[in-house]
Amino acid sequence: MANILIVCTANICRSPVAEALLKDRLYDRGYDDWTVSSAGTWAMIERDASHNSQVVAAQYGFDISGHMARMVEESILSEADLVLCMEEGHVEALKVEFPDQANKIFPITAMAGPAYSVADPFGGSLLDYQRMAAELASIIDRGLDRIIDLAETNSTLED
Repeated sequence: MANILIVCTANICRSPVAEALLKDRLYDRGYDDWTVSSAGTWAMIERDASHNSQVVAAQYGFDISGHMARMVEESILSEADLVLCMEEGHVEALKVEFPDQANKIFPITAMAGPAYSVADPFGGSLLDYQRMAAELASIIDRGLDRIIDLAETNSTLED
């Protein structure tokens, strides 16, 4: 049983949507005992997922209304077998702050091709959020085999 952490900035827009998408894709593959959670590099305030993130998640059939933002901490990272970040800056910051965890921290986009940062829709229109969700769904769908492989490998190494 693997544990995957998804990271964005405030843990209210991108990472809650990606968390729901990845849980769904893993469940469809029979990995229903895996843990997928999310956190933020600057999630200073506990708050719900943004309204538009909740709307786009619902358009995919997911209810993220119970999501509560949380800050990335050493204990959360140490429990994770794989950490997938929305921005290359998140990867760099986490690797510097938590060097013992660096081997399991990656841009989410690197799971499906060349690494790049997924744009933050915060403050944008519903269309911006829909584009973000569609981009994340595509990345997760194309990168799911690599996500599973890395998480399983790291989970086995820690056992």
